[in-house]
Amino acid sequence: MSILVVTCLGALESCFDSPKPIVQNPRWTEEHAKDWGKKTGWLRGSNFNPSTAINQLETWQAESFDTVTIDRELGWAEGLGLNVMRVYLHHLAWEVDQAGFKKRLNTYLTISSNHGIKTAFVFFDDCWNPSYKAGKQPDPKPGVHNSGWVRDPGDLLFKDTTLIITLEGYVKDVLSTFKDDQRIAFWDLYNEPGNSGYGEKSLPLLKKVFEWGREIDLSQPLSSAVWSINLKELNKFQIENSDIITYHNYENPEKHKAAIDTLKKYNRPLICSEYMARRNNSLFTNIMPLLKLNNIGAINWGLVSGKSNTKYAWDEPMPDGSEPKLWFHEIFRTDGTPYKQEEVELIKILTSDVK
Repeated sequence: MSILVVTCLGALESCFDSPKPIVQNPRWTEEHAKDWGKKTGWLRGSNFNPSTAINQLETWQAESFDTVTIDRELGWAEGLGLNVMRVYLHHLAWEVDQAGFKKRLNTYLTISSNHGIKTAFVFFDDCWNPSYKAGKQPDPKPGVHNSGWVRDPGDLLFKDTTLIITLEGYVKDVLSTFKDDQRIAFWDLYNEPGNSGYGEKSLPLLKKVFEWGREIDLSQPLSSAVWSINLKELNKFQIENSDIITYHNYENPEKHKAAIDTLKKYNRPLICSEYMARRNNSLFTNIMPLLKLNNIGAINWGLVSGKSNTKYAWDEPMPDGSEPKLWFHEIFRTDGTPYKQEEVELIKILTSDVK
């Protein structure tokens, strides 16, 4: 008699019982999504990392978590009438210190909420540097856009077959902890999947993170923003699985309006979670009014110029670190003065007559 048979005869239930199926919560219905949109109102804000952080790890590691700067800079956002910030996380900060990481998220949410600002947390990201390590982060390279920003999980996903277990634990732990937190506007599961030349290689992780999200009974919607018309499989999955439709667009008003017309066909709330690149004619003056008119959430890239160096253009480094003639992103300098006073005044006007 084989060992397997002996084992089964000794414990029939454990050998032959089928594993319990994992419960997957369904995608929100159109009606549910629209109700959320009505209750939430017009979301307007920025992608935010404090000016003292070069990347997500410097934002969230215990030794560099800068509540003073966060509070000060979110106060400037409050003064503009902004009510949401899109904020990137990183699994390595969680892996090093799970309890401390979640405590810092809660602290951030408390500060943000005190300024009347909700949060959209971002889990994964395919942009910029492929590798990373815990501890002290590099200094910025003068005049280089996002010189120290890191992907998550980056190239490590294709080298470490056990990493997927860590990533699952990370996503489920954070979602479970904050699943009913009304300070969170929505969850952005994966930023620009397929960027950095990954293409469709990012689809398996994109599918997984949505699966993990659906296992948690969340009060907030899930989404992942479409960003490139060339990534057809990724776009299809993102559109068909997001509770609300989010997208990125750094184009001029005509091209942006064309994108809006296409996405409106899906009959769900829309949020532009990245826009505003001055060189590209994607401006507060011509895009933010368009988004407001169409009741689309407006989240520009960048609040305060700092270590991320995103006032410099993606592909136009200035190695001497001098001031660019035209800022690419950002609203404020580190002392709180606006880059363009007329932009600040316009934002205040656009936000003054809404909740």
